[in-house]
Amino acid sequence: MSTKRIALIAHDNKKKELIDWTRIHLASMLRCEIYATGTTGRLLADELGLAVHRLHSGPLGGDQQIGALISEGKVDLLVFFWDPLEPLPHDPDIKALLRLAVVWNIPVACNRATADILLSSDLLFSYDRTIPDYATYQNRKLS
Repeated sequence: MSTKRIALIAHDNKKKELIDWTRIHLASMLRCEIYATGTTGRLLADELGLAVHRLHSGPLGGDQQIGALISEGKVDLLVFFWDPLEPLPHDPDIKALLRLAVVWNIPVACNRATADILLSSDLLFSYDRTIPDYATYQNRKLS
């Protein structure tokens, strides 16, 4: 069983929900390497005692930092509790992050139900995702 690297992000109105969710799954989370953006990372560390690699706040580049980690193969799972009822001034960053998760075949949970299913799966620690081969794309000739 390998250590999984999980990125956790929550918008302001979803931070409490993510903290509560993480508390329920704390045993699994303690077996993982955790990355989180700004305040979310601080709350996870302060309230739950998790060791967290804290990045910038989302609007200050944290979403893009998580995206970079995904593209470098350093994130295995993304849990992103975003608020669909609030305007998102950094919406392009969020779309770019979610796009990278799809490009690199990273499981993504954007709500508690999906996050519960992913964290309770027997595959969580044994699953080895298929990393897409983009050689054809990278080697294409542009005219």
